[in-house]
This record gives sequence, structure tokens and C-alpha cells, in this order.
Amino acid sequence: KLAFTPFLVKPYHLVKPVSVTILPERSSHHQDNLPKLPVPPLRQTFERYLLMLEPLLSEEELDHTRKLVKEFLIPGGVGDRLQRSLERRASNKENWLTEWWMQSAYLDSRMPVAVYSSPGVALPRMTFQDRQGQMSETLPIEYLGGKPLCMDQYYQILSSCRIPGPKRDTVVNHAIGKVAPTHITVVHNFQFFVLDVYNSDGSPLTVDQIYMQLEKVWNSSLQSNKEPIGILTSQHRNTWGKAYNNLIKDKTNKESVRAIQKSIFTVCLDAPMPQMSEQRYQSRVAAQMLHGGGSRWNSGNRWFDKTLQFIVGEDGTCGLVYEHAPAEGPPIVFLVDHVVEYMRRMEVVRTPMTPLPMPPKLRFNITPEVKKDIESAKQNMNIMSHDLDVNVVFFSDYGRNVPRAHKLSPDAFIQMALQLAYFRMYKMCCSTYESASLRMFALGRTDTIRSCSNESLRFVQAMEDPNTEKVFLLDKACQAHREYTHMAIHGQAIDRHLLGLKLQAIEELTSMPEIFMDTAYAVAEHFNLSTSQAGAKTDCVMCFGPMVPDGYGVCYNPMADHINIAITAFNSCEETHAANFGRGVKKALRDMRSLLEETANAKQ
Repeated sequence: KLAFTPFLVKPYHLVKPVSVTILPERSSHHQDNLPKLPVPPLRQTFERYLLMLEPLLSEEELDHTRKLVKEFLIPGGVGDRLQRSLERRASNKENWLTEWWMQSAYLDSRMPVAVYSSPGVALPRMTFQDRQGQMSETLPIEYLGGKPLCMDQYYQILSSCRIPGPKRDTVVNHAIGKVAPTHITVVHNFQFFVLDVYNSDGSPLTVDQIYMQLEKVWNSSLQSNKEPIGILTSQHRNTWGKAYNNLIKDKTNKESVRAIQKSIFTVCLDAPMPQMSEQRYQSRVAAQMLHGGGSRWNSGNRWFDKTLQFIVGEDGTCGLVYEHAPAEGPPIVFLVDHVVEYMRRMEVVRTPMTPLPMPPKLRFNITPEVKKDIESAKQNMNIMSHDLDVNVVFFSDYGRNVPRAHKLSPDAFIQMALQLAYFRMYKMCCSTYESASLRMFALGRTDTIRSCSNESLRFVQAMEDPNTEKVFLLDKACQAHREYTHMAIHGQAIDRHLLGLKLQAIEELTSMPEIFMDTAYAVAEHFNLSTSQAGAKTDCVMCFGPMVPDGYGVCYNPMADHINIAITAFNSCEETHAANFGRGVKKALRDMRSLLEETANAKQ
């Protein structure tokens, strides 16, 4: 009857990450000793900026930008002044970038969080129930290359929620108050319930108790004709901000909204989606995680402002969607790994005999104005969900094992496959965004790995030419990517520094420097390929929408012997096609493997 998996995550009793070294110590001891994010040298950034533009611009366009850079870097000029201001900001703040980044990348954005910001994670179909085990009360520090990483993001994902504002949103974290929340919210058939996951003595509910409580929620919310109040959160942020203020004028509505916002996380018990072929199943699940499938299906069974929403369908589909402002992907991926690993344990805990009260239902008074807002949100969500083209590629030929066997970075190798697929499809290369973690630094978020380079361009051009040293050029391209990645995670990439200089100019109310008004800067920031590696131990796929109207969102999870890839595009753009690009990526990966094997065989 109930094909969902009950689970419990206690606040702060968090995940044991994978793919980095874990030491059993509490993160609070090391947080104060993390280095500050540096401000890179001004000339270094602009030398690398010009180098990055070379494969993207004509020689004439480059000459124009070189002149602007030269003017910007005149000693004592505008560049020097902004750099000094940025360095002063860095000396006065724990992290000169984080607040700016959170605002400019997320909270200032007026686009809907569904599709345009919030990533989804689709997990393998699950129909089992786990047994309750004991969770560690420590959050182990992660290390990368022997250096400790900032753990702050882990403390932002539970009991937090985004709040819409007229011009800028905010994020409220209720876990840092005097009394941490002890409830989750559960939504089924668009109806929200408060489910306390702790007993009065502070002990967590057992799995059997949670199961019984979820069953009570399920049985008391079988009516499917309720107003989908949650769909309001999928709107354009200005529209939702106005609807939000109207909604919470009512005292009952305000209390219900606050209960959702304060909850540890939300569990969405979804209705089954339409049947389709196994080939299309994963793509449909990925779309369901991103936006719920439209108003007819599960888009109203969400509160998209909630940082963490676990989604479990009656048909066994399962995954999550998370609001991106408080945290990047790695803490979420590690949480997924922890939950999946935790469910494999079979420790049995005796369930107390004391009966638990019925989880209270959250009430909403639907005024004619709220009803009108809901109808508008339904229409816009249906347009948005129909416009998003989602294609999940299960590449089963090989995984990270092949590039590693040839001493190549799997991440760099996959990025070169994306470059090759794009070049073959469009006969040009494009600005490519790959996220790099800055968690070596206090409160670090991300910078950009620029996967499109002179070296990648030479490689993809060579793949169309039978008379070139293709393997040599592939090796060079992968090496250039590794070097840029190293530079980025050590705080020496160009994108956040450029953003900082631009925002500093805005803050000082000076005229915008010409370098940021240049067409070349617009080209550099127009990421036709927005990419990320999920890096999960779990055989899952993460997905997110494209960054630009004529671009692709590409997220990949390289397993040992296969690669999960999620590709998104907008149907409203005639030039992009997720399935076609997916086929291009598969062909590129196959051709690159053949290239490596042919060369290896020729040497024997």
C-alpha cells in the first residue's frame, strides 16, 4: 500500500561524507582556524581572463578587450582602486565573497526557484523499509588533500527556509535558535501535516513509530480535491512575494506557513506519475524531482522555498529537491549517501507501547484572492514544466575506470566529452561553467572552473582531423583542466574576483568600468554549458535547469563502471535539444575511449 521509505535525520547529527578523508572530530574546533578566502592579484586575473576569452572571440573582438583591460590596469587607476577596496573588505570580513555571492546568485534573483535554481536528485526506485539504528552525534570534518574543509554549509540545510521579499529574498535558519525544531512537515495530496519526530523525553521516534504516523497522515489526506497551496512557492519571486504577504495576513495561514518554515525538512508523499517506457522513466523521475510534473500531478505537493524536501512517490519513485541559497551540492550529496547507507542497516530498536497523537493538519483559509494566486501559479508552473526538456543518460559502456586506467582525471575527461559533443553539434565552443568548491576557506562557497580553453578547442578540432595527434591533445586538454581546477579550489580562479570588482564598483556608486560593459564580458558570462559533477557514492543522478535560455544544464555522476548524466534544455529554444545533446555526449565518450585504446594497442 505504501511504497515509501521512512527515515529520520536528527538536527546536527549529520552525514559521514565520502570521497574525502574523514577524521572523527567535531567541526567547531577547526572552523576558526580555516584561512580566509584570498583576493587574487589583479594582473593575474586579467591575464587569465584574456586567455579564457581566446577560444570564444574573434581577433578583432579580443583586440578591443585587450585595450579595455590595459586601461583598467593603469597604475593608480580604477582597477587598482577597486582592488584595494576589495582587499580592505577581505581584511574586515570572515569571507569577502560569501554574502555577495548568496545575494547575487540566489536571493536577488527574481526567477522561480523551481527549475531555475533548485537542483533535484533522483534515486533508484525503493520499496523497502529500514530499521532504526543509532546516529552519531558528531559531524566529522572533511579533508581534501590533507587540508580541512569548512563545514558551515552542513548547519544551514536543516530547519531553514527561504522567505520571499519584494526585491531580495532572505533565508531563515531556525536550527540556530535557543530551541531547535523537533518536527518535520509531511505533504500528501497538497495537504500539510506537522509530524513530531522526537518523544517528550527528547529521544527520536523509532522507524515503526514514524511509519505509523505517516500512515495516519496518508489515511487522513486521501481526498485529492484540495487547493494546492504549495504551488504558490513555484512562482516568479516578485509574484510570490506579493502572494505571500497576502497569504499570511490571515493568522491561521501565517501559523501554518511558519510551521513549514521551521520544520527540520519536508517529506512529499507524491501521487503516482503516468506510466511510460523504462527508457524514459529516469528522465521523468528527474523532472518530477525538479518541478513535480505540473499542477495536474505533484507540483502543488511541494514547498519550494524549503531547503530540503525528500520526495517519495506511491509508485516507488524517490529523491529530493533542495533550495540552493543556503548550500552547494556536496553537503546534499553526502546527506543522500548517508541516508541510503543508513537504510541498509538492520538494527532493531524496540518501539515504545505509548500511542502517539495524530499529526496535526495545517489549515489554510483560501480567500478569493489566494484562490486567484493559486490559479495563476498553476498556469505558470504548467508552462514552465512543459518548457523544460529533461534527458537522463545512463552511459553503461564504462565509468571512471577507463580514464583512470589511462592516467587521466575522470572529471576532466567527461568535461572534454561535453566540449566535443557541443563542438560537433554547433561547430563552435562556448563559455562553460563547472562549479568548484571553495570550502578550503572559511564560509567558502564556489568559483568557476572554465572548461573551455585553448587546449580543449585544439582537442575538439583535432577530433575532426584524421592527421593530428589526438591523444596528445586530449592529454593536454585534461591537464589544462586539472590545473584550472587546482587554481579554482585554492581561490585563484577569475570569475568570483571579477564579480567582486564589479560589485565593489556598484557599492562605491562609481560609474561601471567599461570592462564590465564590454560585449566580451557578456559572452564570458553567458554559460551555454552549465555543468557540475555530483560525486555521489549512491547510484543517483542530480539535475538542474540551464543557466541561460539557449543553454544546457548538465550534471554527471561517474560511477566505477558507468556514468549517470542528466541534461536539461528549454523546449522554447529551437537551437537546443537535450536528447540530441545526450546522444552527442555518448558518441564523444565512445570515440574518446576508442582513441585511447587504439593508441595503447599501437604502442604494444
